[in-house]
Amino acid sequence: MIDAMPPTEVANAERFERFGLDADAGVVARVRQEFTDWLRRFFTLDDVRRSDMVLAVNEALANAAEFAYVQADRPGTIDFQAEYDASSQTLSVCVEDRGMWRKRQTEPAPRTRGRGIPLMETLSDHAVIEPSTSGTTVKMQWQGVPRR
Repeated sequence: MIDAMPPTEVANAERFERFGLDADAGVVARVRQEFTDWLRRFFTLDDVRRSDMVLAVNEALANAAEFAYVQADRPGTIDFQAEYDASSQTLSVCVEDRGMWRKRQTEPAPRTRGRGIPLMETLSDHAVIEPSTSGTTVKMQWQGVPRR
């Protein structure tokens, strides 16, 4: 059902990509740090805005790692892609898995759970979560991101 493939990595001023990542917490932590380093290297962001972006991305990655493959018979993968459009100073992020997240909570969340999606929506300028039978895609966007 879920085919793992070796991860591929690209990072330059316009792109940060990690495809075929193992869907686990350790990998999410490593990619979060690499993404933070990429933002520091190529963009002029204050600490709060950079932290907001990293937290939103972390929530998307963590949800994919924690929930997408709960019902799967073997581990799955996550694809992460950030693209920068210099002409509009827009940073777009896409996190994709080939599993299924749990349904969004409509009742008040327990104190320690259920805050990831609202964080993604609040911390980005635009966020869309697209569930399908072939996986879940999270798209987030930030405008006014100046490059170094």
